[in-house]
Amino acid sequence: MSEENIKILKKAGLKITEPRLTILALMQENKISHFSAEDVYKLLLERGSDIGLATVYRVLNQFDEANILIRHNFEGNKSVFELAPAEHHDHIICVDCGKVFEFNDKIIEKRQREISEEHGIQLKTHSLYLYGKCSNIHDCDENSNNKK
Repeated sequence: MSEENIKILKKAGLKITEPRLTILALMQENKISHFSAEDVYKLLLERGSDIGLATVYRVLNQFDEANILIRHNFEGNKSVFELAPAEHHDHIICVDCGKVFEFNDKIIEKRQREISEEHGIQLKTHSLYLYGKCSNIHDCDENSNNKK
């Protein structure tokens, strides 16, 4: 049990439970940065956990509401989650294989603030998703659901 994760849950006002601690640790440990609830559930099964899919959905939603995770809807209505990043970033998603590439561009960020101000909007948060196809066919597997 990670003391740091206990602090994260307490700060978010969430009760310390084994499913919450397990799911948070799993997301921190894994190389995949964008998880669906099904991805988390499959990883838990591989580790011999008895945490059910309904619990996974509930915990991910609680983490999203507590700003521990960020929810994205890259693929239509399918939600994916990532740990709340220290710094803002945007995403490029391959429409063939589903790979997700993160990027940050100061010029784009500046323009978005300027455009918001031009429309009298005080920008609080934003998301930018770009969709395309991997340029190197050897790195893109159309039948893959792997996410980078």
